[in-house]
Amino acid sequence: MSARERILDAAEELFAELGFDATPTSRIAELAGVPKGLVHYYFRRKPDLLAALVRRLPEDPVDVTAVVVPGDVEQSLRRLVAVLDARLDSTPLLSHLLWRESDTHEAVREAMRGRFDRMVQEIRAVLVAARPDAPGSADVDSAAELLGLAVSYRHSVARHTPDWSERGNRMEREVAFIAKALRGM
Repeated sequence: MSARERILDAAEELFAELGFDATPTSRIAELAGVPKGLVHYYFRRKPDLLAALVRRLPEDPVDVTAVVVPGDVEQSLRRLVAVLDARLDSTPLLSHLLWRESDTHEAVREAMRGRFDRMVQEIRAVLVAARPDAPGSADVDSAAELLGLAVSYRHSVARHTPDWSERGNRMEREVAFIAKALRGM
């Protein structure tokens, strides 16, 4: 693994553990096994490390054709949620860190907002593909945003609650609710 990647791994671990502001670059260098000057060679300022970590988030688009069951919004949404969960679960430490740091760092907040907006567009695309005959784009837009909020909440906040495993079926209910509401269109 390159020195740059080791620095990013160390920064990710320490920022998640201690927080961005409480992590000195000397500690990052120590954990990465590199001289402190090398950290500054690759990342002029400490916020540049945070920006590089944001770029590590997976951004593979959802393959709509792989998740859509034509005519079945509920099953399409279940399959989509499974793909979104897998994508968000692939970087749990990084996701946790970035959600926390988005409160104080505009670049992180913008990246997280962009990530959310892309997810809502993917959800919307699945809804439209599952029911191309459904009228009312405002309802589809609202449903996509609502599901995006639910998925985001699960991965940013809910998974840190003590009864997380007991709440697992809530997403099933939310998906069923959204599908039922859209069937009425």
